[in-house]
Amino acid sequence: MKFIHLADLHIGKRVNEFSMIDDQRYILEQITEKVKEDKPEAVLIAGDVYDKPLPPAEAVKLFDDFISALADTGTDVMVISGNHDSAERLSFGSRIMDKRGIHFVGGYDGETHKVTLKDEYGCVNFYMLPFIKPVHVRSAFPDDEEAQNLSTFTEAVDFAIKKMDVDTSERNVLIAHQFVTGGERSESEEISVGGLDNVDAEVFSTFDYTALGHLHGPQNIGNETIRYSGSPLKYSFSEVTQHKSITEVKLGKKGGKSAVESLVLEPIHDMKELKGSFYKLTNNDYFKDIKTDDYIRIILTDEEDVIGALQSLRAIYPNIMRLDYDNERTRSTMILPDTEGNDLRTPLEIFESFYESQNGKAMDDEQTEIVSELIGKVWGADK
Repeated sequence: MKFIHLADLHIGKRVNEFSMIDDQRYILEQITEKVKEDKPEAVLIAGDVYDKPLPPAEAVKLFDDFISALADTGTDVMVISGNHDSAERLSFGSRIMDKRGIHFVGGYDGETHKVTLKDEYGCVNFYMLPFIKPVHVRSAFPDDEEAQNLSTFTEAVDFAIKKMDVDTSERNVLIAHQFVTGGERSESEEISVGGLDNVDAEVFSTFDYTALGHLHGPQNIGNETIRYSGSPLKYSFSEVTQHKSITEVKLGKKGGKSAVESLVLEPIHDMKELKGSFYKLTNNDYFKDIKTDDYIRIILTDEEDVIGALQSLRAIYPNIMRLDYDNERTRSTMILPDTEGNDLRTPLEIFESFYESQNGKAMDDEQTEIVSELIGKVWGADK
């Protein structure tokens, strides 16, 4: 059984106020061509189809074009909602689209959503689990005492999987959108509260392959059968060294080894960083071999601010997304050019830092425990 795993399309996303819609159209057309060439039995989209719960009309149209093109190839397509999606909007019309082999699962409702395909070795069951939190599981099972006592993401996902009643004698694939402990984050992802969204990889042991979404860097968790395909485009400068791809899986017979391969994607505009003096970066000998219309972050090392630098640089590099300085002045004032405005500390770490600055001492263990519990309650109540 051959299938393609992708995730985190974030259609409609803007990066540093640049619309990515044309880049997304280009890369989705490239993915469609790969599907036509490789002829997989299924395409799995593991959440975060859109960047916002209320996507703009152009984003909805682009995804409609993409799904229609995939449907025309004859492959089955399975889509779950991620934490950025509106579950209800994403699953609109799902019962009609099921007839064309396009399967959507929006919000978690406690039901087992399974698509079964067959090959020469028998059945392959694809289980579709949208992004969930403990509060979602408690809502789906109001009369279940065990469900009502769930407090962690690991417990919630484990409970949901056990409710699927998976037949382990057959081959089983899970499509999920969660942060699995040990995964490497990028700055373009939503930062969790105190690490409470961590899910232990052990909960996926039932499955022959787990197709994950949420983290934007392609990576395995423990082994290649638990994998993030990553986003198909770079969405922050923390991702400049990543090689974006989609994942192709060839699932053999039960108990056999799966072949997992990355199919590299080539964007119309790459994202890169250039660092040096204004004179260096505007010298023809420097930029003559550079694709100057890529999305670029410029880091100037001049000790004095260069008047009109951005305008002059854009004459060469039209798609500059950021201009920063890295010199003695910025380093002495702690204006660090490599942050994108995101504080990557957890809320507990931020509160601990605030407490220490206000009181001249660190919190003790009891205070830390109280604050952690409060953060957990807030997270479970309104997230």
